[in-house]
Amino acid sequence: MEFETTVEINATPEQVWNTLIAVERWPEWTASITAVEPLDSDQLKLGTKVRIKQPRMPALVWEITKFEPGVSFDWVASSPGVKTVAAHRITAVDNARVLVTHAIHQSGAFAPIAALLTAGTTRRYVQMEANGLKRRSEAAESTHA
Repeated sequence: MEFETTVEINATPEQVWNTLIAVERWPEWTASITAVEPLDSDQLKLGTKVRIKQPRMPALVWEITKFEPGVSFDWVASSPGVKTVAAHRITAVDNARVLVTHAIHQSGAFAPIAALLTAGTTRRYVQMEANGLKRRSEAAESTHA
């Protein structure tokens, strides 16, 4: 299963990045995440692990496998027969506007079954996260303007 969504956000790249990497605060701005627990570091970087709980899904441990400060990060979670990669990318349009892309890719022996069972929820959650990031970043930007 693969799903990708892009949203335009009227905020500085720095504001969006700071909102995005404060993963422990995601439950404040998206209903797709109920809890985020850093497991080994309070700061995102290559190798950081966090446990994320989402409604109607088991809690998973995600590990940062790619990290480019201010630009992108990928994290990976594994469950029996399924590897999920979630990518988060920021592309500056100008100094006050960015495009943010969220992408999910699942692979493994049971990925087709997981896709049948969770594709609709996964798509909805990825869109909720993109929209929530937009609202939160634009609200934060307006308080700093």
